[in-house]
Amino acid sequence: MASMWKKNVGWLGTVAIALVIAGCGGTPEAVPEPEPEPQVVDTRDEDAERAAREAEARRLAEEEARRREAERNRVVSIINERVFFDFDRSEIRSDMESVLQRKVSVLREYPGITLRIEGNCDERGSNEYNLALGQRRAEAVRRFLLSYGLEAGRFTTISYGEERPLVRASNEDAWAQNRRDDFAIADYGRLGSGE
Repeated sequence: MASMWKKNVGWLGTVAIALVIAGCGGTPEAVPEPEPEPQVVDTRDEDAERAAREAEARRLAEEEARRREAERNRVVSIINERVFFDFDRSEIRSDMESVLQRKVSVLREYPGITLRIEGNCDERGSNEYNLALGQRRAEAVRRFLLSYGLEAGRFTTISYGEERPLVRASNEDAWAQNRRDDFAIADYGRLGSGE
């Protein structure tokens, strides 16, 4: 009986050891699988986005065109400012120097602009005399511009004498307006190209 007892205890010991092993290292506890990443659904409307981008591009282009037009108008306005002269004189008046200084600034800023300087006179004097006086007036302005380092090739001169009056009347106010140099832009350079 003792041998049976030993057998039973041996068998029970084996079962106990198996139970202990099963309890300690048995089947591993199941690890939950990670939750799948939430799927991002693109709810944007691609057509609406494209339309918005195109509208913004148009707005920027229109804004740039307005800026260029305003700049062109500013430059043309300065270039078109007339220079007036005293009776029978071709010297630059001191009050006209600021007009010419503005032209110098614009011409430096836009080196591609070329000008035709047009000398004019009032109706008094002979045609020949007024043509010569108008030419002296145009040349006086050209020399002034050249004295600021601008290139000679950017300027041409012409005299219209008394042929192109600004004001058609025979009084001192009209004559004062007709004794002038006008400026015509022969080439706009990069100002004309929209750059």
